[in-house]
Amino acid sequence: MINFRTAKIILTNHEPGISANSEELAKILLCRIGLMPRKSGSTDKMHRTLLELYERTKHAYRFKRPEKAVMTVEEMGMYAGITRQTMYDYLKRWIDISLIIKTSYISGGKVTIGYKLNGNTLEQAFDRVVNTIRGNLDLTQRYIRELQRLVKNEKIAESQQKNHVPEEEIGVNSSELEQNNPIEA
Repeated sequence: MINFRTAKIILTNHEPGISANSEELAKILLCRIGLMPRKSGSTDKMHRTLLELYERTKHAYRFKRPEKAVMTVEEMGMYAGITRQTMYDYLKRWIDISLIIKTSYISGGKVTIGYKLNGNTLEQAFDRVVNTIRGNLDLTQRYIRELQRLVKNEKIAESQQKNHVPEEEIGVNSSELEQNNPIEA
């Protein structure tokens, strides 16, 4: 489950222009799911990483070579126009939202660790993003119901305390009440 407390995913409502090309639409998608850089002056090429992940996934699926879908952090940073270390900072959100997954493969006796789309297509990967966000919203909805129940119960308890006046405040104890009003058997 995504840890939104640390991930700080910000969903936006950006929309593409009338005749948007794949580059513009990729930028819009990353903005809408909170994966574009937030600092002004940061890279404006992050969408190229998404497009390359998709191209590699298609190629790997077509030639039945799953290792071809994997991109190293260095490669991802190169497509985004940022350093490897900066790419690591962005990768956390990509993984937390379930768009990509970490994987490794062995090639030529050497292990390569990288990342790939979390599905065979962009649509499948996005379905996993939707499930992640939906899971968070479902949990939030349960918290809302619990909050509503607690507020209601606290108000009821508070009103019962106000309506209940202890006998000491009345000045009569229960033994005096029994003597004045004996219960008939």
